[in-house]
Amino acid sequence: QVQLVESGGGLVQAGGSLNLSCVASGDIFRISFMAWYRHTPGKQRELVAQIFSKSGTVNYAHSVRGRFAISRDSAKNTVYLQMNELKPEDTAVYFCNAFMGKDFWGQGTKVTISS
Repeated sequence: QVQLVESGGGLVQAGGSLNLSCVASGDIFRISFMAWYRHTPGKQRELVAQIFSKSGTVNYAHSVRGRFAISRDSAKNTVYLQMNELKPEDTAVYFCNAFMGKDFWGQGTKVTISS
């Protein structure tokens, strides 16, 4: 089992930045990868960024590539999502995800970008 707690969401103007954090606890050494997803009402949950535990390989959605960066601090069991050049279309609830044979989810943190 893995528990995930996100923080860092909020309201910012377009062009601004936010840094989301996700602290993992539990069987963290069995996690294959961690990711950030986002969900907007009426749309499917979208994979934003992903980082693999062993290799450190990262993947990004096309819509955020070059603006967002996923990183991790293993000592703190924390994964970050640095979001720059934010746009109104980035407005969503952002969820932290850990995959360990099955998906584990955090409670989500709301990000609102004003134009």
